[in-house]
Amino acid sequence: MKPIFLIGFMGSGKSTVGKALQNILDWDFVDTDALFEAEEKFNISDYFARFGEIHFRKKEHMYLKRSTQDNTIVSTGGGIVLRLDNVIWMQSHGTIVYLATSFEQIVKRLYGDMSRPLFQAEDMQATYKRFTSRLPLYESAANYVVQTDGLSPVEIADQLVVQLKL
Repeated sequence: MKPIFLIGFMGSGKSTVGKALQNILDWDFVDTDALFEAEEKFNISDYFARFGEIHFRKKEHMYLKRSTQDNTIVSTGGGIVLRLDNVIWMQSHGTIVYLATSFEQIVKRLYGDMSRPLFQAEDMQATYKRFTSRLPLYESAANYVVQTDGLSPVEIADQLVVQLKL
């Protein structure tokens, strides 16, 4: 079966839900951010600081393509939808699921997490602006949308199994 791409803002639960879904389906799981860090020998925060976001996004596309295999759940970075070629790639090679999470929930999850370069480098107003600017991109890219607030990762994964008829 074609891969499932999980998209959403940072802190929406893509990696956690992806692992829960992996346990249910017994599929492979790839986190593109983790793959990037392992291959590049840089954490994303340091890579951003040294090379910038534009260079990171080019590399991110390469890792997305490498992650696309049948029976695989792919957790993508929060900005994956910023490049149209990423969206086109995911739409043509699998199913895209948007994990829709409120900004308030994201702030609760990420507050104090120093590993998130775009969360910590900006004030909350700038982060909220980034969040709202991406919402239409997530919604237009997705084949399915799952509201995550108030649900555990396992509950979200169970809901996906039903929605996707897996």
